[in-house]
Amino acid sequence: MTEQKYPIGQYPNLPPPKNSVGVVAWLRDSLFSNWFNTLLTILAIYIVIKTIPGLLDWAFFSADWVGTSRDDCSREGACWVFINVWFDQLMYGRFPEDQVWRIQASYIIAIAAAIPLFIPAVSRKIKTALALFLLVLFPIICFYLYYGGSFGLEVVETTLWGGLFLTLVIAVTGIVMSLPLGILLALGRRSNMPVVKSVCIVFIEFWRGIPLITVLFMASVMFPLFVPEELSPDKLIRALIGVTLFSSAYMAEVVRGGLQAIPKGQYEAAAALGLNYWKSMLLIILPQALKMVIPGIVNTFIGLFKDTTLVLIIGLFDLLGMAQLAATNPNWLGFSIEGYVFAALGFFVFCFTMSRYSQSLERRLNTGHRN
Repeated sequence: MTEQKYPIGQYPNLPPPKNSVGVVAWLRDSLFSNWFNTLLTILAIYIVIKTIPGLLDWAFFSADWVGTSRDDCSREGACWVFINVWFDQLMYGRFPEDQVWRIQASYIIAIAAAIPLFIPAVSRKIKTALALFLLVLFPIICFYLYYGGSFGLEVVETTLWGGLFLTLVIAVTGIVMSLPLGILLALGRRSNMPVVKSVCIVFIEFWRGIPLITVLFMASVMFPLFVPEELSPDKLIRALIGVTLFSSAYMAEVVRGGLQAIPKGQYEAAAALGLNYWKSMLLIILPQALKMVIPGIVNTFIGLFKDTTLVLIIGLFDLLGMAQLAATNPNWLGFSIEGYVFAALGFFVFCFTMSRYSQSLERRLNTGHRN
């Protein structure tokens, strides 16, 4: 057999070896690259085989989906009848059923105003107008819709708010308010004015040094003892203030990390352009710093969203609190697992959405370093 010859410098386009591309290469590199990874892969497969079939059987195949009472549950699998019966309470707490349309109307307004913000084809002017609407006018609209007392709406006390609705109220308020406050605290901590710097340092270290559960307890129980009853704000408002101040301290440190990562030349360039402190911060420094710390900011938001469950200790029933309350009903004792799974799924959906959006925002703003 004669060896095939090719002209010097010319070679045929041969395909790569099959074990270096495709699924086979991925399996070898990712799961079976060495003996330790191979052992971990086999162990993971064993755990999946032992747990997933039983979990699927409990959650879907042997589960009860239709009914109106615990008598409709066979107890061979999950009783999702429990979720069906308590669904309105899990979503809206004890908000009057005939007034739930007010919450639903606010959801529709928020979604309709937010969708254009994520469409690249929409002009910047429209996006700016919608963003200002959501930040300024929408909270006012929500207050009158939720609490009532004006425009012929029935008053609904905040003690009746609950479920996922209350979780969103606390989380969104804390997120929206803590970011600008955290930015100001970060700037103040890096200020050259001793008084401003000292005040910001004391504020940040104080709020970072105490647990949120203590903040909520003090705001709900201790604060009214030092303030006349007529001047004491609503329990929910006290909780919102406490959550906002607590979260802003953590946000300040995240933003400060971004500010410290900005090269000194950027500050010198801003000064060379004749920009004063606030213009240089708003136009040059902060946009770069915030881009660099998007993961940290979103991580703080996710932590805040999950920390809303702590309001249960002051008598406010968020999504998890309503799930626990429903499970203590004498007619539904023994079905707490379904409530916890439903609450966990709800929190996962919102937290995962925030995480994925932050990754998309990072790619869009090109926050990484190009080689």
